[in-house]
Amino acid sequence: MKSIGTKFPTVFTVYIIILAIRVASAQQTVTCTSRRSSCFLTRMRCPAECPLRTPTNPKAKACFVDCNKCEVFCRARKPSCNGLGSGCYDPRFIGGDGVVFYFHGKRDNHYALVSDSAIQINARFIGLRPEGRTRDFTWIQALGLIFGSHTFTVEAKRAETWVETQDHLSFTFDGTPFQLQEGHLSNWNSSDNAFLVERTEKVNGVMITVNGVAEISVSAVPVTEQDDRIHKYNLPKDDCFAHLEVQFRFFGLSDVVEGVLGKTYRPDYESTAKRGVEMPVVGGADKYEITSLLSSDCQSCFFSPGDVADT
Repeated sequence: MKSIGTKFPTVFTVYIIILAIRVASAQQTVTCTSRRSSCFLTRMRCPAECPLRTPTNPKAKACFVDCNKCEVFCRARKPSCNGLGSGCYDPRFIGGDGVVFYFHGKRDNHYALVSDSAIQINARFIGLRPEGRTRDFTWIQALGLIFGSHTFTVEAKRAETWVETQDHLSFTFDGTPFQLQEGHLSNWNSSDNAFLVERTEKVNGVMITVNGVAEISVSAVPVTEQDDRIHKYNLPKDDCFAHLEVQFRFFGLSDVVEGVLGKTYRPDYESTAKRGVEMPVVGGADKYEITSLLSSDCQSCFFSPGDVADT
């Protein structure tokens, strides 16, 4: 009996060690690629709750690294309209300071969302103005990025009716359209590895990565019949107003970053949005209006082209 009693703890301990090794080996590592971070190029192991950077289940949470806090965390790869850095609906933003605000631009116009030394992110608005209204209802239809010597666009394609199984996204890189194969986890990257687009769903969802600068979650969605009825948009029957829901994560923005959303990441920023009202509106359309999806000519823009890898 004595020999059995001494062997059991040893066998049990070995089992626990083997189990721990298997769990640890299943956890991938992520690396901070922001040169401005104190943990630049540091590898960190993903937590057991989200062991993979790109899980095969599109609904599972993925592992991300926060280069500002130098820690890993779990988050869905689809945009969260209630999360920091999001832009959804007509459009409603949640700034880097956590404050919710609405931005009322004009349909068919372009606005600078972020303008910093390393990146310019613009948006094209679509919309309509029912009779009797004093302003347009608007949605983000496209994003345009300028970084280093590159440009990129992603657009929600116009659709008369929404079909869930059809892809409503289109892309260009450096002015050339490219196809992103349908299917969760299919991806496309630039030849210099500075840029990556990954599917987060079979269709209509992607994660965009500008290496060391930003990650952008994007989903293409329609204006639903329910939303049309509740908000009295009076949508035409031949257009479901396909648009984008987006969420941004930035790495090492400067203290003087500008843009409709970018300015909310400044350490000295004080929001002008009124607290406690149903639609807290922040102005600035005149300051952030630009001439095209891939320009940086707004009054407050100061993007300067350069090597993204050196930022």
